[in-house]
Amino acid sequence: MDTGTFLGIVLPGLATGVGGLGLLVVGRSTERRLDVLLGFTAGIMLAATAFSLLVPALERGGIGEVLVGFGLGAAALAILDAVLPHAHERFRERGSVPPEELDHRRRAALLVSALTIHNIPEGLAVGVAFAAGGSELGVPLAIAIGIQNVPEGFAAAAPLIPGGTTRPRAAGVAFLTGIVEPPAALLAYFAFELASGLLAGGLAFAAGAMLYVIVDELIPESQGHGNERAASVALLSGFALMLTLDNAF
Repeated sequence: MDTGTFLGIVLPGLATGVGGLGLLVVGRSTERRLDVLLGFTAGIMLAATAFSLLVPALERGGIGEVLVGFGLGAAALAILDAVLPHAHERFRERGSVPPEELDHRRRAALLVSALTIHNIPEGLAVGVAFAAGGSELGVPLAIAIGIQNVPEGFAAAAPLIPGGTTRPRAAGVAFLTGIVEPPAALLAYFAFELASGLLAGGLAFAAGAMLYVIVDELIPESQGHGNERAASVALLSGFALMLTLDNAF
């Protein structure tokens, strides 16, 4: 692995910390601002799923292999979502504990857990993209994931502040949610370097996992506070940005 590949794999996950730093300088975040940021994130991830993962997967393997990988990726995230204790700050999943009933430490721990589930697919996607297509496929995806991680880190941790969490601690939570991405990316990279025949399925697996996160978390959260139109425009903007990046590279 050369230095450029290593940096491309590691840096996107650290961008959530950059978003967390924004909490130190930005005043109280409105629901509308958070919905727009999450909509933008969903748009980038949705386009990345299609153009940077599924299209290359279909170019490298048959539809059956891609469908199996896609289904396994979605199933893996669904299982994690069901068995790993976690909580979302701005909406409640069925069967989960309402955030307001938790103390600050427990709330922060479960929020980190939720965002860890969210960020694992992004790390897998970057790692398998570099393994499958080198810089040509990996760099645009890494840039896109890094860009969307900045508002994601901000939007994920900002709701902690009204609940009593200090701004520095909320920024630290944002950073912690992103550190799972580099190990996941490195694991995927080396695993699929050794098993190159599984690259098509690996790309589809990452796509299924990412799409599960988009549908199960990002879109419902961005659309649930009365800012549907603004969130939808932001989603389309994120999608267009990723389409432009994918075309440029």
